[in-house]
Amino acid sequence: MMHNNRIKLLKQKKRFDIWIVIIPILLSLFGILMIYEASNVSAFKDFGDKYHYVKEQLLSFAIGIVVLVSISILPYRKYYTLSVPLMFFCIISLIAVFIPGIGIKAYGASRWISLKFINFQPSELTKLVLVLYLSSWLSSKERGRFIAFLVLVMVIVGLIIIQPDLGTAIVLTTILLTIYFLSEAPLWHFFILIPLFTGISIILAIISPYRFQRLTTFLNPNFDPLGSSYHIRQILISLGSGGLFGLGLGSSIQKYQFLPEATTDSIFAIIGEEFGFVGGFILISIYLIFLYKIYKITRNAPDKLSFLLSGGLMAYFGFQTIVNLGSMVTLFPLTGVPLPFISYGGSNLIISLIGVGVIINISKYAINKDR
Repeated sequence: MMHNNRIKLLKQKKRFDIWIVIIPILLSLFGILMIYEASNVSAFKDFGDKYHYVKEQLLSFAIGIVVLVSISILPYRKYYTLSVPLMFFCIISLIAVFIPGIGIKAYGASRWISLKFINFQPSELTKLVLVLYLSSWLSSKERGRFIAFLVLVMVIVGLIIIQPDLGTAIVLTTILLTIYFLSEAPLWHFFILIPLFTGISIILAIISPYRFQRLTTFLNPNFDPLGSSYHIRQILISLGSGGLFGLGLGSSIQKYQFLPEATTDSIFAIIGEEFGFVGGFILISIYLIFLYKIYKITRNAPDKLSFLLSGGLMAYFGFQTIVNLGSMVTLFPLTGVPLPFISYGGSNLIISLIGVGVIINISKYAINKDR
């Protein structure tokens, strides 16, 4: 029986769902178009080149595609041995952002390392590497993992919080809890972990004046329309002005530097303004199809490692998409979490495409359990 399953696995090795490749590429190319739409005015004003941000994103896209292809070829079982050195590299990188001359401080946060041709954000790589590391670890370790898991999360998430980047920390914690849950951890662990991390998040939001201001703005968007509420009000104005079918490509008014973070966290507002409710609905539907494709791969994963990897990556893409889109319509506070494949940011795009490479790799070994 095992011999027959192995033969079946080998026969299916080269087959994968082509939409797992097509959807991220289409989203990335659409993102580059929308980055141009959102940034051409500000890019020309700041750099004298309206294609400045587009050129940087195109470079990141090219790098991401090369790495995607490489990762999709490397058998996913090799990730087990790579995950430990990558985890150490991420911890060192998260510490390095605070070292003068290495880390870059912008907007009051220390989140980037300059690599001359591109700024590298360690927290983006850490999200993916932790999926690889935790999946590899939990696929083999059965006992005494609760405390070790707790320490791991506290250390990594703690380094991200002090950057400060609470949004990324919350998303990362949610992804890690998902993987831990998928590893068939005892239910009582979650009665401890979920209240613990929720309580810590609330305390961190309250004790920080900046985070508390964001929370206040979320609870009352009209609190300070020219101050702390300005960002969310401009997002809602942008989405509202798009109506059902939008103002049309290139017709955004908010791109004339009315909307903060128009190329990054708030890019969906520009999409909604130019393509309307219908365009936004189509985009969300594409994300849902992509997540469903990953779910099918997770369901048909041939072993525990691939199951945890693909399930963790579904959480990786899913939670970031939910938090970003939810914050655009005031379901969540503004957190600075990017929209996968579309938001401007080299680190996020490259890491997202690497994640797609991992999914493609796993899908080659998937077994159709419905047959």
